[in-house]
Amino acid sequence: MSGVPTLVVIGGGPRGTGVIERIAANSAELYGEGRLDIHLVDPYPPGGGRIWRQDQSPLLWMNSMAEDVTMFTDDTVKQDGPIRPGPAVHTWAADVREGRTVLDTDPGILAEIRELGAQDFPSRRLQSAYLRWVYEQSLAALPPGITVHEHQAYAHRVSGSHDGRQQVWLQGRAEPLLADLVVLTVGHLDAEPEPEQVELAAFAARHQLVHLPPDFTADSDLSALPAGEPVIVRGFGLAFIDLMALLTEGRGGRYEDGVYLPSGREPVLYVGSRRGVPYHAKIGYTWQGEQPPLPRYLGPDQVDAVLAGTGPLDFRRDLWPSVVKELGHAHYHRLFTAHPERTAVGWGDFEEKYAVAEPGSPELQALLASSVPDPADHLDLDALDRPLDGLRHPSYDSLQDGLRAYITADLERRHDPRHSPDLAVFLGLLSVYGQLVRAGDIGDRWHGFFSYLASGPPGPRLRQLLALSRAGVVRFLGAGITLETDEQRGVFRAGSATVPDEHIEARALVEARLPDPSLRKTRSPLLRGLYEDGAAGTDTGLLRVDPGDSRILDRDGSPHPRRFALGPYTTARSSGAFTRPRTGGPAFRQNDAAARAVLAFLRDLSCRGGHTA
Repeated sequence: MSGVPTLVVIGGGPRGTGVIERIAANSAELYGEGRLDIHLVDPYPPGGGRIWRQDQSPLLWMNSMAEDVTMFTDDTVKQDGPIRPGPAVHTWAADVREGRTVLDTDPGILAEIRELGAQDFPSRRLQSAYLRWVYEQSLAALPPGITVHEHQAYAHRVSGSHDGRQQVWLQGRAEPLLADLVVLTVGHLDAEPEPEQVELAAFAARHQLVHLPPDFTADSDLSALPAGEPVIVRGFGLAFIDLMALLTEGRGGRYEDGVYLPSGREPVLYVGSRRGVPYHAKIGYTWQGEQPPLPRYLGPDQVDAVLAGTGPLDFRRDLWPSVVKELGHAHYHRLFTAHPERTAVGWGDFEEKYAVAEPGSPELQALLASSVPDPADHLDLDALDRPLDGLRHPSYDSLQDGLRAYITADLERRHDPRHSPDLAVFLGLLSVYGQLVRAGDIGDRWHGFFSYLASGPPGPRLRQLLALSRAGVVRFLGAGITLETDEQRGVFRAGSATVPDEHIEARALVEARLPDPSLRKTRSPLLRGLYEDGAAGTDTGLLRVDPGDSRILDRDGSPHPRRFALGPYTTARSSGAFTRPRTGGPAFRQNDAAARAVLAFLRDLSCRGGHTA
């Protein structure tokens, strides 16, 4: 069978857009003037996809400043393909305002663009317009022989042998798309409920209660939560921040001079989690001066050494000590170089001794005691990770005051350049994340820790949280949240380790988190079918892919020659499909490697005279 080579990309959000951008960038070198049909499959508009679609509330923000979001490569990205620079969101917005970029979009989004500053937090629908523009620029950069065909549909199955064309079956279409290669770039997926969620849903149905399971907040039906009634919320991350905005401002409340003025239609949110505190606020100042030399203690050589070991990889044993060492290096380098008045020795002397001191060892403690006089300048990752551990409050009223003080202190610190070692740790986290992508499935502990420290809400959101707490619309439950169901009273009951002697009862429960990205639990027939067809999964349910070019691995460890996958459901999941400029963007590196492998395969296929039947 001969004809035009065909690639099907399943998922048109920022990851799929990034792959098409890399195909455009690499095509001159690897594909020349050859013809190629690309079929892009997604039920949502290309560019933003589902999560970043334009059709969502303007109250939902990104958790990054406009100057910290880009879809374009730079010379910090370690890739084989060419760099194609482009604007971050704030520069793009300025180009739109000044007429250098013409944008045909919703008037409300244009109004946001007119007001957007570099250190403002864009709405998600504004980001959708940026992603759509990037997608259109990527299409325009493709050579004349490469054509993209859009299909607004779900892909529900991929079939085909290793040495033949693949069939991609779309919902509502009788005949499949035929493809020489398939690239999966689907993002966050719906999942079948966990056993606990099934039990909670059944309990809610028996007693006519409200139970909202894990979901993308913009897709949840929040109208079921009644005004003035208590709602137990499990989860204090970004999903809670979205929930908070939609149930307060989204119901007519407003803020004036730091005070929340309720509409009377808000429920009362009782929120708790394992940590019992919100994610740390985004840092509110920019970097000045010398950056820490990274990587230092967790680079390619160290990861290679760990991966070369025998037996299963254990993150806490094999990688965490190097993570601690690397983050400490970033912290103390900044402290010694930017705030030398708070140190007792020179950086060179400290660095030499730090290099041979094991994390948590008596030698390191002695070094810190003699070199960094104020314990407040020491990096204590355990205290950062679990700030309420060991704390007890006699009542929930007492906890409210304590947690407001904690959030206020965190906001002040994250906006004070005197604490710039925190920003150095943030850069260290980005470096570590880029290295750990190669380690595959390392469990959820690292991803949760990274998100808690590096991917928290904008400072203005936490100021709103404080105002809502003072207004009594949000109440804090504390750490180590517990949940019970009371069949006799027909209520949910929540408690915590922080306030062990009190409990809260409610007729509504919200799980404020996304579903777990697991092959075993996904509702996606596409991914379930891949697994049933022989694709390898990990113990935690991630799809195994080759760390080099993201080909899907079979259960014997061999890469499928015609199937690729990138995204949060794979062992190569990265911190996001877009990234902060000049931070190496692991997702960009993965996109580039996959695009180059795709183009090389299709070029060689064409040279052999066409498709394999």
